Amino acid sequence: MRALRRRLNMTQREMADELGARQQTISEWETGAYRPRGVSARALLRMAEESGAPYGAGASDSRDADGVPDERGEGGEGPPRG
Repeated sequence: MRALRRRLNMTQREMADELGARQQTISEWETGAYRPRGVSARALLRMAEESGAPYGAGASDSRDADGVPDERGEGGEGPPRG
């Protein structure tokens, strides 16, 4: 998630505005507290496809440059699923 946002050269606030979410939600996705799902997950996938950035089930690496796990696929704005 963080890798996608950085590739798009966006701040957390800008990505939140683009997705109609709160900045705190973006932060929680990036820390792994929650995972994007539904409309948000689809919008992130679309953004990644348009930019050529890896995101989603087909991405080869699940960690961004900081070594933090990247949220992938269906999840939730609830606790991460394992």
